[in-house]
Amino acid sequence: MLRKIQNFIISVMIVINYCYALENGLARTPPMGWMHWERYRCITDCSKYPKECISEQLFKTTSDYLVSEGYAKLGYDYVIIDDCWLEKTRDNLTEKLVEDRKRFPSGLKSLADYIHSKDLKFGLYQDFGTKTCAGYPGVIKHMALDAQTFADWDVDYVKLDGCYADINEMDEGYPEFGNLLNKTGRPMVYSCSWPVYQEDKGKLPDYKALKEHCNLWRNWEDIDDSLESVFKIMDYFSKNQDRIQPHAGPGHWNDPDMLILGNYGLSYDQSKLQMAVWSILAAPLIMSNDLTAVRPEIKEILQNKYIIAVDQDPLGIQGRRILLKKEIEVWSRPVIPVLTNGNYSYAVAFVSRRSDGAPYSIKFRLSELQLISEKGYIVTDLYDDNKFVGNFQPKDIFETRVNPNDI
Repeated sequence: MLRKIQNFIISVMIVINYCYALENGLARTPPMGWMHWERYRCITDCSKYPKECISEQLFKTTSDYLVSEGYAKLGYDYVIIDDCWLEKTRDNLTEKLVEDRKRFPSGLKSLADYIHSKDLKFGLYQDFGTKTCAGYPGVIKHMALDAQTFADWDVDYVKLDGCYADINEMDEGYPEFGNLLNKTGRPMVYSCSWPVYQEDKGKLPDYKALKEHCNLWRNWEDIDDSLESVFKIMDYFSKNQDRIQPHAGPGHWNDPDMLILGNYGLSYDQSKLQMAVWSILAAPLIMSNDLTAVRPEIKEILQNKYIIAVDQDPLGIQGRRILLKKEIEVWSRPVIPVLTNGNYSYAVAFVSRRSDGAPYSIKFRLSELQLISEKGYIVTDLYDDNKFVGNFQPKDIFETRVNPNDI
């Protein structure tokens, strides 16, 4: 009975937004899956690096591991090719895009069929410019043709980058390409990049237009394989949260970029940190790693069903950084269940930016964390198998202990 009358608060992680965005019915929760860029960049020498080059074999192997290692059943179902998949020129006769014939000898339609046979979805990269960031053909002057080509290849997700493009043309060009994708009749999640390029040049993006035309969008610079990069992205999201947070919701998401867990740059504790904060941010959970080499303890983080449930919460409210105290950040996100009086449950993450040599103990009154429901809260720990921590009222003190650069 107690659980029926109290809210829930999740101490490391844990409404409906009725403002519908892009009219394709997709991405009602943040997309999950795998993309090659952060880990594999533009490795194209398959003779020298046969297991790492951007090729059909890499994406087949990744698809196999998403299924066999249990990622797919938890929601990681998009397999997304980033840059460097193309020939350097279009087809001379049809002007269509052509996949690299040596690295994708079976063709992208065949690869899509393979991915779909695993009950996964196929994503593909292009660029709203004359060239992609790596110098391959972009969509400019061929937008209708390329949209139809993607549909013919059974693409399910399109990422449109913004290199070699005029930022002043993006406000019209990105929506135009989205409309062309819709006109093909094939449902395709549409990931836009124009905020990254406009903000870099000092122009504030039109977020109202973004959520009308895109399912998700990259806000800030590319993630690199380091904690410093993770922190820089977190700082951008906290600094700009009043401006960008209200625009996230079912069908339209802010995207802080890929999960780098399982690579070289993050420790175990730091990996927990990224996974937790991204879930609080309602971020797309797109891994970029070598799934054949992910260590068991990192796999356990990536497959934590409680943290994933926070990210995929159906209310779709992006979280915020609500407090900074003694170099401990507090990030909070409203989630289900919601009481009839409108009080939410919350996912709350305590993030250490400290470099002490020992875990740091810190206390908070619940009301200080904006937890003010008179019915109180049941607290559980999502990184400890949803373990019950206790019952708390707004006036009560909650104490936690956080490792350096941990959560």
